[in-house]
Amino acid sequence: MEYDTQLDARGLRCPEPLMLVKNTIRGLSQGNVLHVLATDPTTERDLEHFCQFMKHDYLKIDREGWQDDSSVLQIWIRKNG
Repeated sequence: MEYDTQLDARGLRCPEPLMLVKNTIRGLSQGNVLHVLATDPTTERDLEHFCQFMKHDYLKIDREGWQDDSSVLQIWIRKNG
């Protein structure tokens, strides 16, 4: 999936990925897509709730191979106005 900005939050623990996403989204233009890479499983829940609260589009999550310790969550978020 295409994106405008990528945020690498691998190796960070809650609440760091959420705070980085919040600050990064603030700097994006409306309609831009943020691609987040994360390894903390709580990031999925945190970002889903963040998007619901802030009215951003939680476009897609890729959990492929998530059982492996080296797995990475990939999450795409579109900024709304």
